[in-house]
Amino acid sequence: MRWDSQRVEQQTDREGQQALPGLPGLMRSVRTPEFAGTVFHEVRAKSVLNRVPGQSRMPFEWTVNPYRGCSHGCRYCLAGDTPVLMADGRTKPISALAVGDRIYGTERVESRRRYVTTTVLAHWTTVKPAFRLTLRDGTQLIASGDHRFLTDRGWRHVAGGACADERQILEPGDRLVGTGGFATAPKGGVDYRCGYLAGIAAGHGEPVDPQVLARAREYLTGDESISLPIEYPHVPSEEWHKGFLAGVYDVDGDFAQSRLRIGRTGRTAVPVVAEALRRLGFEYVLEDVGNRSGLYRMRVAGSLGEHLRFLHTTDPAHTGTGELSGVMLRSGMRLSVSMVEPLDLDLTLYDITTGTGDFIANGVVSHNCFARRTHEYLDMDAGNDFDSQIVVKVNAPEVLAGQLRAPRWDRQPVAMGTNTDPYQRAEGRYRLMPGIIRALADSGTPFSILTKGTVLSRDLPLLSEVSRDVPVGIGVSIALVDRELQRNLEPGTASPQARLELVRRAVEAGLPCGVFVAPVLPHLTDSVEQLDALLAAITDTGASGVTVLPLHLRPGAREWFMAWLAREHPNLVPAYQRIYARGSNADARYRRWLGARVGPLLRRHGLDRKADRAADPAEPGWPEGSLTEGTRQDQPVQQEQLTLL
Repeated sequence: MRWDSQRVEQQTDREGQQALPGLPGLMRSVRTPEFAGTVFHEVRAKSVLNRVPGQSRMPFEWTVNPYRGCSHGCRYCLAGDTPVLMADGRTKPISALAVGDRIYGTERVESRRRYVTTTVLAHWTTVKPAFRLTLRDGTQLIASGDHRFLTDRGWRHVAGGACADERQILEPGDRLVGTGGFATAPKGGVDYRCGYLAGIAAGHGEPVDPQVLARAREYLTGDESISLPIEYPHVPSEEWHKGFLAGVYDVDGDFAQSRLRIGRTGRTAVPVVAEALRRLGFEYVLEDVGNRSGLYRMRVAGSLGEHLRFLHTTDPAHTGTGELSGVMLRSGMRLSVSMVEPLDLDLTLYDITTGTGDFIANGVVSHNCFARRTHEYLDMDAGNDFDSQIVVKVNAPEVLAGQLRAPRWDRQPVAMGTNTDPYQRAEGRYRLMPGIIRALADSGTPFSILTKGTVLSRDLPLLSEVSRDVPVGIGVSIALVDRELQRNLEPGTASPQARLELVRRAVEAGLPCGVFVAPVLPHLTDSVEQLDALLAAITDTGASGVTVLPLHLRPGAREWFMAWLAREHPNLVPAYQRIYARGSNADARYRRWLGARVGPLLRRHGLDRKADRAADPAEPGWPEGSLTEGTRQDQPVQQEQLTLL
């Protein structure tokens, strides 16, 4: 869309000097370590409410785009098996995290940084050159060169090339902040199970935690069930000792901030507990419960790192949430960097966005991260510049509110996300959308949002609230459910599972939500099996409607995609040259073929609309729920004017 505000003209500032072409109102261009390799051009816009050209066939007349360019391109990533500290004290590989998971991050309280619980807001992957970071205590992490870790001197990148300031790169001797590497969980085999049940029996009293009772029941009645009575082995294995300690802890042990106490036991069990602790390298303090009860309690000595090592090594079923909240973070010589070495390999790496801007990766504090053709109107490249040159209208909420107060504004529906994603990861940094949503709602203006970014989940409560006053529509783009293929095709975007969960959460919040199955790639993602699996998953979310759209290859994006196709699937190049011989759209024959394939699947899953049955399969309409009242919802989707799709 060539709106007047996007024309490249000669601009001068108040001193008469020429401004950056195409960027009137430029305040500053920012390079931030949070988005290494990305430049944010912060501008003060005079107008953010854009009128769609009269000749357009779009079903709405007005749009708002607070960003130009997209930061979905991933930059900061860790290997998939890197353990992340969850809010219940356990760990989970970063590859297994999902949007909504509760984990630990940190926040600065006065002059000290302390642990707090936070939420995973986004999760994505990319393929990048990998580096191995080794600490003095033996902790190892695999990360991209531009990933950042917290040291006692501030945030530092893993390797050079991420920033111009060499002082911000990790060097041998730099001390990281945290507890050090997390311990490996027990294997959970027969020895561990026998030890666990023996520990339950040795503890004082009866366990009451439902998770403990469920685990004991599973060990006694499930696959590879254990028969009673449980006898102590003459020579216990290490796994048996781990299970025994977990069982004793699960009866009435407790962990809170600076203290971890194993459950009470009688005099006969004390030597077994002590032997297990010594074998696993834990120092302990024996406490007499008193009152001539004959009961004793073991307290694990040491700091937080030792307490976490106990929990991760023994893996008790009983855990709480947030026991570390408020605990101060520390650094030490054992967390000093010994070596940073390139692996000379490109690996699939993962990262997340969190509410605090960081998370705990293998015991150290790790930083998270937060439409091509239109970029060329700003004298920027439609490829890499689209990912690395982001125009941010920092005053968008205030300017929009002023425009909506104008007497001539007649509250026509406004669409967002048709050109660039308003919930790209940069929104986690600038937080423009809550103000924009408030401005639209306060003026009584219906609006819709199209996104593939799970940062939208942050604003679901606000959207649910304002939907009582104005119509709201939400559209989410999901291309496929195959995780491996998604990592290759859409690195830097939220996983299909995370986007499906976003749809589910939007529906649960009482909001309409339509899904664009887009883009469908000819001969790559258009099989009956792939489409059926995706539509089944969408049905389970309760989505309001679905529209299936083939890949659109506008100039600028076309060159980049065809280069990828030639590299990854050279045998498909001739087919794509035929399908896209006449322009950006797939030819009508392929679009009708895809519509005929999709039709029965939509009916099978109850996702078809009566209006769609009579429509031309080559020109599908907008999914129900993605637009609001007052828009021309009978118009077919015009992909040439939807950069996001």
